[in-house]
Amino acid sequence: MKKEIRELREAMLDLAGVLNRPQPDSALIEAAGVDLDRALFPLLVRIDRLGPIGIVELAELAGRDHSTVSRQITKLEGLGLVARCPSPEDGRVRAAIITDQGRTMTAALDAARQKIIHDLLAGWETEDVRNLSRLLRKFADGAMDWARTL
Repeated sequence: MKKEIRELREAMLDLAGVLNRPQPDSALIEAAGVDLDRALFPLLVRIDRLGPIGIVELAELAGRDHSTVSRQITKLEGLGLVARCPSPEDGRVRAAIITDQGRTMTAALDAARQKIIHDLLAGWETEDVRNLSRLLRKFADGAMDWARTL
């Protein structure tokens, strides 16, 4: 299985390389027809999916410093895309939550992402797409569980 793990690792590095480049984010924002700083959009999407979420947890998930994320959340607040509220887990912590305006923007981003992925998978068999989705979710869940133990 050593060869298969090496090939998997190389594929993941290639994918991470594509996802971490600024051009795909900029292309997605443009395809969605939204006006948003490229650095803010991953935070907005995570807040939509996971919110209300504390700044420290959001920073950890985004791989950014919490003071940087706090400043970026302030920008998103100023744009009317997120709001801050007491955390449901700890009322002393201020959590970020998506607004209706923010949800409208993430819906546009989701639609653009859906089209891009649909185009990438054009020509794939439906069963292959199902298997990729199932196995990638299984792998991601295992990686997230492992990361929580660190």
